[in-house]
Amino acid sequence: MNRRGFLLGAAGVAFAGQEKDDGYRGIWYFNQPSNDQYVYKYSGGFATYPQQLAPIAIYAAQARKTFFCYGGRLKEKNELLHMVSYFDHATGTVPRPTVLLNKRTNDAHDNPTLALDARGHVWIFSNAHGTSRPSFIHRSREPYSVDAFERVLETNFSYGQPWHLGAQGFLLLHTRYRQGNRALFAMNSADGATWSDPRELAFAERGHYQVSWPDAERRRIGTAFDIHPTPGGLNYRTNLYYMSSADAGRTWQTVGGEPVTVPIRDERNPALVRDYRSEGLLVYLKDLQYDAQGNPVIVYLTSKGYESGPANAPRTLRMARGTGKAWRYSAITETGHNYDHGSLYLEGRRWRYLSPSGPGPQPWSTGGEMEAWESRDDGQTWKRSAQLTRNSRYSHTYLRRPLHAHPDFYALWADGNPLGESESSLYFATRDNKVFRLPAMMKGDTAKPERIR
Repeated sequence: MNRRGFLLGAAGVAFAGQEKDDGYRGIWYFNQPSNDQYVYKYSGGFATYPQQLAPIAIYAAQARKTFFCYGGRLKEKNELLHMVSYFDHATGTVPRPTVLLNKRTNDAHDNPTLALDARGHVWIFSNAHGTSRPSFIHRSREPYSVDAFERVLETNFSYGQPWHLGAQGFLLLHTRYRQGNRALFAMNSADGATWSDPRELAFAERGHYQVSWPDAERRRIGTAFDIHPTPGGLNYRTNLYYMSSADAGRTWQTVGGEPVTVPIRDERNPALVRDYRSEGLLVYLKDLQYDAQGNPVIVYLTSKGYESGPANAPRTLRMARGTGKAWRYSAITETGHNYDHGSLYLEGRRWRYLSPSGPGPQPWSTGGEMEAWESRDDGQTWKRSAQLTRNSRYSHTYLRRPLHAHPDFYALWADGNPLGESESSLYFATRDNKVFRLPAMMKGDTAKPERIR
């Protein structure tokens, strides 16, 4: 047992079990120094990074709580803690967050995701970045509680996207590494305790990233993915693909219902939505949702290169909406960085996209000021409708939508200095654009978040 009370486990990972922290502090992370004035390819407060991890927050109507997990850190060291907590909608408070484990790294790719089963148990999926560290699945001992967890499985997966699909049980979409390349896989479980062998979904050229989401009835799961081309490598991602499954990932179809044979092995396959490789553009996936008619709506960014700075502008946030066998395309706005990540909200006739697309205090670096963009014509035209943050000290990053998002806890994100290691606060917004900061230090067992004006 170490000095914080952690129990040392496999590969040096330390498990806390029931320890509570005294505040909400996010991990700071960088990737790939750029040796220029932008310092890194991307960087900042990454408690809610990356978009390939989902969901990280879920509203449970039975408990009147939004449960969430995030990448936290030690007070004295920028070392990744897997943190679990909730917002109590009845009282407007948060408890001291639970420290699930210490991942013994500062790599925010290892951040956790979560799921809720039919009985209300909270499941935490602890990711690994590649094969050098293990992954874990934990289950809360009591329904709708984050006070104590038991470990269910130690394994290895990256970019985990766990979905509980009602009677179909769990589906875990995830990535497995092959000599640094990324293959897409799926596993199923009826109860979370016993899992199927991983089934490969796609591995063409050097692999793929994906974002996924279920439809409103949790009958269909969709995934949008890209490709890492050869030659080019992992900094070059392009093309847009989409497929969906009505049987928890066992069989897959295109938007028009055409079968997709998995595993996908070729760049050109029935799931291809648009060939951006031939247009000379990179593709950065942002979000996937379903509209009221059950049509998939994908948000993604295109740019001319992976490096930070104005040379690769314009970086355009785009939308593709699948209607039958056709896709309709539109542009939302331009933004300053490839890794400016936001979330899409489809609310009847009002569609909204919330993202750090506003110019921030560290220009051309990851993140910025949070803005809301709105469309009233199914995403064909957009206008800025609200400024959520302004005059910030640090850039805001990776705004994430909870599953079944409640109006009072509508989006979750963090901030941080993209130009150098800094502290990182966590924030959430309401549907009417009020912004609150989670307490970095707590004196009591619960606290009310601070309203940011």
